[in-house]
Amino acid sequence: METTSYRILLFYKFVKIDEPQQFTAQHLQYCKDLGIKGRILIASEGINGTLSGTYEQTQQYMKDLLADPRFEGTVFKIDESDEHAFKKLFVRHKEELVTFRYEKELDPNVLSGKRLSPKEFHEQLQRDDVIVLDGRTDYEYDLGHFRNAIRPNIDSFREFPEWIRENMAEHKDKTILTYCTGGIRCEKLTGFMMEEGFTDVAQLEGGIVTYGQDEEVQGDLFDGKCYVFDERISVPINHVAPSVVGKCYHCDEPTDTYVNCPVCNLQHLVCESCSDEHSHYCSDECKESVAAI
Repeated sequence: METTSYRILLFYKFVKIDEPQQFTAQHLQYCKDLGIKGRILIASEGINGTLSGTYEQTQQYMKDLLADPRFEGTVFKIDESDEHAFKKLFVRHKEELVTFRYEKELDPNVLSGKRLSPKEFHEQLQRDDVIVLDGRTDYEYDLGHFRNAIRPNIDSFREFPEWIRENMAEHKDKTILTYCTGGIRCEKLTGFMMEEGFTDVAQLEGGIVTYGQDEEVQGDLFDGKCYVFDERISVPINHVAPSVVGKCYHCDEPTDTYVNCPVCNLQHLVCESCSDEHSHYCSDECKESVAAI
């Protein structure tokens, strides 16, 4: 059945890709011909993508990717949309699918934490003897997170090894639950933690996105919204008891709206009142620097 609606796909697959730069060029041309938009990263260790397109385009993309024996079994998280979630198309070769820079090779197909379904994760969250670690950055946490989760004080994923060594070393014998947006970061994060001597590490399979789509759990125990890397910026997760946990950068009022400062590009949460007052500038210094030009 034809439709004019759009869909957003989120997916990844850790699999060996020979000549990844050549495959990147081929895949870029394929995506251009298909007419999709989004961001797809390709490395010798696999593929990591999020894209948008019409129903027909996304159906064709999934069919073609799954037809490649290397990507058989790839799991796609699908969101409905009224329009494209991206303005452009980027298909790029990277050394890592998620930049971690750990000194040892981490292959999630060989070593990673136990995978918990949304229902299992929901049950584990309610235990008193578990530690819940957000596997994302601080600004993603500030918009929304699982209840009682630890907020990592990091700006980028590659800061995790040092942060965990400095802040989690005393918890190596505890049960650790990790989660991230779509699951890919936890594939590396849990493997790293096991390499470092953590004995009981688990990850939310499919990430927050899958948790929010699960019909039984319905996003329960996730507070706020989930940060996503497309034009939507955020998506609702908790369909049982929605809440707002973000606080305005200027006045601390509750908000779930992120904006970028026109001068320094600082992404910050801002309420409607402060958005009008400050015109998206993060500070008087940034605002005055424009006026001085």
